Amino acid sequence: MDQATGLRGIVEEKKNRYDRPDVSADIITEVEKMSNPVRVISVTSGKGGVGKTNTVANLALALRKMSKRVLVLDADLGLANMDVLLGLNPRYTINHVLQGEKKMEEVMVTAPSGFKVLPAASGIQELTELDSSQRLLLLSEFDALQEIFDVLLIDTGAGISSNVMYFNFAAKEKVVIVTNEPTSLTDAYALIKVLTNKYRQKRFKVLVNAARSRQEAERIFRNLSLVVDQFLSSPALDFLGWIPYDKQIPASVRHQQMVLQRYPNTPASKSFMDLAERLIADEEASAFEGDIKFFWRRLLNA
Repeated sequence: MDQATGLRGIVEEKKNRYDRPDVSADIITEVEKMSNPVRVISVTSGKGGVGKTNTVANLALALRKMSKRVLVLDADLGLANMDVLLGLNPRYTINHVLQGEKKMEEVMVTAPSGFKVLPAASGIQELTELDSSQRLLLLSEFDALQEIFDVLLIDTGAGISSNVMYFNFAAKEKVVIVTNEPTSLTDAYALIKVLTNKYRQKRFKVLVNAARSRQEAERIFRNLSLVVDQFLSSPALDFLGWIPYDKQIPASVRHQQMVLQRYPNTPASKSFMDLAERLIADEEASAFEGDIKFFWRRLLNA
């Protein structure tokens, strides 16, 4: 049996399970019985170079320090760099899952700090546009997460491509990263505009990265919020916080380590711990909004 035939067989089996008019009700009923629903958070940006992947890695470590079981999904499927940042050399990637060759648990790797990573593949253009069968297959593989993880962090690609929209739509909680650059703000606005107008998303958390002071971070957030309020009106932006500019961050990246791992007492590291604490404090309010039942339902409807 060739690979294509095998993949078709897997997809057909999953369609028999999921592709029914009452699928959403079935999934919700099943997940509501779970004792430990998985919280799903996407971390995204309108443009590249704002520190998104670095933020995800350090946030994952901060949550792990709080005894949370964390999985990072590198959803920049064609230009993966999470494994490079962490100094990992995965044998398999999400491409093997999408081809029906491996199960998700066979592809996951463990970061030096203890959280899990589902690595993407680099330089495979086909992964930048998932077809419906691949999305269905990816959906089914998340079944195994029910009792394994507390938090799923999705490191999306930058911009407004279909894959970026797809993963942001699926995650109930969305963290948009901006910096003190005009292009970062304009591209963040474009991202929010598409998610609001086309995908009817209403709430976004905003994290300001590489700010020189809290006053600067609040000004950046205020400028973005004013533009969104003026031209979009419906979405709500919440100021999640800020990460200070810290020269130890690029030094850590050069050593393929997280700043929280290499320099735990530096200002940026303390801010990542504060960021994780704020997300945990908001966990109860998000328990019935951001867990994996919505991730499944939205993946099916994307």
